[in-house]
Amino acid sequence: GRHPAVVVLHGCGGFGAYVPVAAEVLKSYGYAALALDSLDGINACADYDGAIAEAFDAYAALDWLARQDFVDPDRVAVLGFSMGGIATLDDVAAGVGAIEKAEKRHFRAAVAYYPCTRYRAGVMTVPTLILVGAEDDWARAKWCRDMMARRNGKGAPVKLVVYPGATHAFNIPRPPRQYMGHHLAYDPQATADAWKEVRAFLQTTLSGPQPAAGK
Repeated sequence: GRHPAVVVLHGCGGFGAYVPVAAEVLKSYGYAALALDSLDGINACADYDGAIAEAFDAYAALDWLARQDFVDPDRVAVLGFSMGGIATLDDVAAGVGAIEKAEKRHFRAAVAYYPCTRYRAGVMTVPTLILVGAEDDWARAKWCRDMMARRNGKGAPVKLVVYPGATHAFNIPRPPRQYMGHHLAYDPQATADAWKEVRAFLQTTLSGPQPAAGK
């Protein structure tokens, strides 16, 4: 049969082990998962223009998935980490110049782990879940809260979850470290709860037929 699917986007450091791990978790939940390597080994942490390229890669992945006989093309979500989270929000942002306006197919839902939201309007075209650590000094939780206030309920529903004590890259199981001036640490409790949030969110947004326009 045809299954719902998720496109998985990595962070600026490249295609780390956490990306196929995420795909395997999504598979265990019953989703086809396509994990992209947009940088081919290049580190883009000093140049966030990589997020734009990754956003377009996500739509290429959506087109590929739509041609597979095991995928329901009307039930595909995009999920990204850090720079991939920025790309995820770019993929479903509303407004003038929105990427999805030029695309034939569209994502049904979006999940962004610790994206930078500092200058975003926060108006999305599909239901969106944002997960961020309260102690993230790279993609600050305050910026996400400010974005939520700016959007003032406009567009599709957006849920923000902030994890107390968690930092950037809280889901990557490595020892605490400094990276490009930012503190990163693994938080198993936040990681487990984030997956619960993702699972419940996808079950809600990817279940059933495509909703009618305006619903």
